[in-house]
Amino acid sequence: MEVFNIANEHQINEQIRDKSIRVISDDGEQLGILSVREAMNIADEKGLDLVKVSPSANPPVCKIMDYGKFRFEQSKKLKEAKKNQKIIVLKEMRLSATIDKHDLEVKAKSVSKFLIAGDKVKVSIRFKGRQMTHTEQGLQVMKGFFAMVEESAVIEKSAKLEGRNMFMILAPKN
Repeated sequence: MEVFNIANEHQINEQIRDKSIRVISDDGEQLGILSVREAMNIADEKGLDLVKVSPSANPPVCKIMDYGKFRFEQSKKLKEAKKNQKIIVLKEMRLSATIDKHDLEVKAKSVSKFLIAGDKVKVSIRFKGRQMTHTEQGLQVMKGFFAMVEESAVIEKSAKLEGRNMFMILAPKN
């Protein structure tokens, strides 16, 4: 489990060294511009902390709040945001311009598994030597390959020749 470092983000109570600050009460009401000592007295009366929330403002803005509860809610929000993130993995499948039909079927089967799992797949062909004069053959292999995985894939980026390589990116169908 990752520990979130929220404690170093805000100055609290005695850490605030400014002469005057704009103070906001715990219920959101503006108390105006006060000295740090006056604001600390108000926070102590309520049994809460004085937290600098906007240090770059002129004068800096401080809020009276329960700092422990605030930190807990912030870490809870960070954990929730992290939980909702979807990490997209890009897998790669290399073909050749002279690939046999059965080999193509085997590779299509494994690419279908990747797509069903929710990963994107980069299909590539590297042309060697005199194969560069027959790039249309590689394009036909790409089209045939896509026809095999068509039920679980969508072309995100169509086949394109870049130097000696031809790439195509497939994304899973929703």
